[in-house]
Amino acid sequence: MEQVSQPDMPHAAPGARAAAFSVHVLTALGAGIALLALLEAVREHWAAMFFWLGAALIIDGADGPLARRLDVVRLQPNWSGDVLDLVVDFVTYVFVPAYAITAGGLLLPLAAPLLGIGITVSGALYFADRRMKGVDNHFRGFPGLWNLAAFYLFLLHWPPALSSVVVLVLIAATFLPFHVLHPVRTLRLRWLTLALMVLWAVLSLHVLLRDFDVGMPVVIALCAIAAYVVASDAAIRFLRSLKS
Repeated sequence: MEQVSQPDMPHAAPGARAAAFSVHVLTALGAGIALLALLEAVREHWAAMFFWLGAALIIDGADGPLARRLDVVRLQPNWSGDVLDLVVDFVTYVFVPAYAITAGGLLLPLAAPLLGIGITVSGALYFADRRMKGVDNHFRGFPGLWNLAAFYLFLLHWPPALSSVVVLVLIAATFLPFHVLHPVRTLRLRWLTLALMVLWAVLSLHVLLRDFDVGMPVVIALCAIAAYVVASDAAIRFLRSLKS
């Protein structure tokens, strides 16, 4: 893989450049956390695996604002934060969850390896798709959030046949032209979305602390929040089309 070197910033203060580079280190730390999550998954410590994936999710949410604040693009031009972010996101959002879904006894035994391959291949293609985000920051198609899909599969623990069908549908939905809102960057009803994300985080932490042994009200609330994220934009666009 060829890389084209960019000129350094000779007039930038060393401290500022070091601070900018530390953001790349923070992003790359997500790959190490993915390894820890995978080790827990191999031991079938599923709640612990999701704790580590949650830590990676926090880093993924924090490194972007830090990068913009510290002017990382200008101060560290030889390091691509976009590429680094995609590499780390693939292992935390797709690869480790694909292993958990495949090895967790959630799917039909014969279908599990094929569906696991489908998850990783479709996820890799999605992360390479330049159309993955629209100008309004919505995701196009199922946004490869297999860490969240895995969480719900473990939470709901449907019969293997049903879970296998759901995974197959999500793989296909990766390539469909519908919109899913970004929980942070989508401006429409952002106040509501952020409030629901906080509630989701609290409920999810409760689920993991109880090792998925929670009551139906918690399950219903988590499913309702997921339905809002997935379907709200499509519903709004549909209502607008009726008015026009």
